Amino acid sequence: MQGFGLARGALASSVAHDSHNIVVAGTTDDDMLAAVLAVKQMGGGLVCVAEGKVLAGLPLPVAGLLSERRMQDVAEGIAGCIDAAQKLGCRLKDPFMTLSFLCLPVIPELKLTDMGWST
Repeated sequence: MQGFGLARGALASSVAHDSHNIVVAGTTDDDMLAAVLAVKQMGGGLVCVAEGKVLAGLPLPVAGLLSERRMQDVAEGIAGCIDAAQKLGCRLKDPFMTLSFLCLPVIPELKLTDMGWST
């Protein structure tokens, strides 16, 4: 995958339309594994990892999609994840939204499914 601009680290999310499996993008296998494991440990959510350490995360324990926390807390969690991703070189305004829609199999261009890349 290209265009995220990550210079290091990895992003992972359990918000991945339509199947909502964990999706990850990163620069090393180790960081991508650490990001996936962090999402699993949270019971779902968004995470930004570098050098094996979680820099920011937002737990989404309700089906891996929702939080029972206050809306302000969730908004701050999302903002923290986006900020951490941009500090790793990501050029996108909302990389987690982009990552989630790359998994939507009905988009007209390339998409990522649980069966791999599809055209």
